[in-house]
Parts: sequence; C-alpha cells; structure tokens
Amino acid sequence: MDIPRIPLGDWVETFINWVIDVLGGFFDVVSTIFSGFYDGVAWLLATPPFWAIILVIAAIGWLAKGWKLAVGAIVGLLLIAVLDQWENAMDTLALTIVAVVIALIIAIPLGIWAAKSQTVSTIVRPILDFLQTMPAFVYLIPAIFLFGVGVVPGMVATILFAVAPGVRLTELGIRGVDPEVVEAGNAFGATSGRILRQIQLPLAMPSIMAGVNQVIMLALSMAVIASMVGGPGLGKDIIQALSRTDIALGFEAGLAVVIIAMILDRITSGFGNAKRGRKRATSATANDEAPDAGAETVVVHAG
Repeated sequence: MDIPRIPLGDWVETFINWVIDVLGGFFDVVSTIFSGFYDGVAWLLATPPFWAIILVIAAIGWLAKGWKLAVGAIVGLLLIAVLDQWENAMDTLALTIVAVVIALIIAIPLGIWAAKSQTVSTIVRPILDFLQTMPAFVYLIPAIFLFGVGVVPGMVATILFAVAPGVRLTELGIRGVDPEVVEAGNAFGATSGRILRQIQLPLAMPSIMAGVNQVIMLALSMAVIASMVGGPGLGKDIIQALSRTDIALGFEAGLAVVIIAMILDRITSGFGNAKRGRKRATSATANDEAPDAGAETVVVHAG
C-alpha cells in the first residue's frame, strides 16, 4: 500500500509567494535599511588605512585581554594584509558586525522576556530548536525569494542562523540569578525595571557575554556561506577555490576566516571574563564589609 504524499514543500512555496505579494513593500524597506547599514560599516572599515584598523582592533584586544591579544591581533591582521585578503576580510567583518548587532537587538530582549514569562519561553523554545537544527544552506532559499541576490539575503540568513544562542543564554543568565537577591531588591522597594538593570543583568552578564560570543562565531561561519547568494567577503574566494580546486586560494581565504574568528572569540571572551572578575571582586568586597548583612550586600550589587 502506497503512503499518500503530503505536499508540504508546495504549501511552503505557496505561502512564500503569498508573503511576497502581500508584504513585498515591507521587505523592500528592510532590504534598503540592511544594505545601508552594511554599506556604512563596510565604508568605515575600508576607508581608513589598513594599519589604522589594525591598531584599533589591537587596542580593543588590549582592553579585553591584555597585550598578548593585542600583539596576536596585529600579527594575524598583518598576515591577512600581506595575503592580499584585506578587502575581502573587511567585507566579511562588516557583514558579521551588522548581522551580530541585529541578532543581539532581537536576542537579548527576547531572552529577557522569556526569562520573565514561562509562556513566552514555552513558545520560543521550539522556534529556537528549529532555527538551530535547520541546515545552514536552507536559510538561503527563502532569503533569496524575499530579498533577491546580494548582501541582504546573506545577512538575513546569518541573523536567523545566529540568533538562537543569544536568546537561550540570556534567558539562562536571567533565570540563574539567585531569587533571594531579587527578593531583597523587592524588599528595598526597587521597581522591576531597576531590579533588571541593576541586579539581574549585571549578575547575568557572564552568561549573556557567552551568548554574544556564540552569536559572533555562528554569524561569521554563516557569513562565509552567504557568499553563495552574492554576499561579499572571503566566502567568494572560498567558493571560487572549490570550483577551481585552487588549494592556494582556498587556504589563504580560509586562514583569514580563522584569524578573524580567533580575534573576535578572544575579544568577546576577554570582556566576558573581565565582567565576571569585577562581579566576583564586588561580591568579595561587599561580604568583607558586611558579612552578616545579606540585604546590604544586595544593595552593593545593585549599585
């Protein structure tokens, strides 16, 4: 007995066509905003001399993790420049920055909302599971239909692919805050907004920064794949190397991606560890000054 086939793919195609017909103007506006945002960041990275960008990134690395990361960033970025991959690397970095910023604008508020509402968490969880388990290439198909070929569909696919860990780790961090600390804040008459800003977010910051790190890493990996739909950057050379079996070009472009990923990973993890260290130092100082007054310790945390 033959099993009847459900034309699920046809239904999805029909739905996408309906969305294009009804919301075509909206997607045109989104495309204009995203492409403008990308053009601005790409111009900011491409206009100054390469050594100026290297110094800025090295300074950020110094602030995040010290001189070793600064020196490593300088060496790695100089290697990208001498491999003649600087322009492509800045295009990839611009796409990653824009996608990460938009993904975090979505992920952090949504994670906070999910942490405060079990209903929202229940609704969001399967959506995040779907986004995380869907193969990366599949995101490109609806993005092409909605936005055409170019940088925008790659950016949208990157955002969808990278947003999930930001939501999950933000929710995890907020839920992981000690309830007694929150109750003490309520006892002192703090509003829910002030408790969120001055108690929950600072204490959840290590988890949130871990989410930011994961969003950046996923966005960078997807930004390379986005070149398959016309996205700029190092992915173009990697795809070209695959089509030509050009080992040299593929290695150079792949090495540039690895260098950027390592620098971004160390910077975000460095800032996350710095926040964790400041939080522990504050806790230790508060406990030393008021070992028998837990409520006063909370006030120190709340600032």
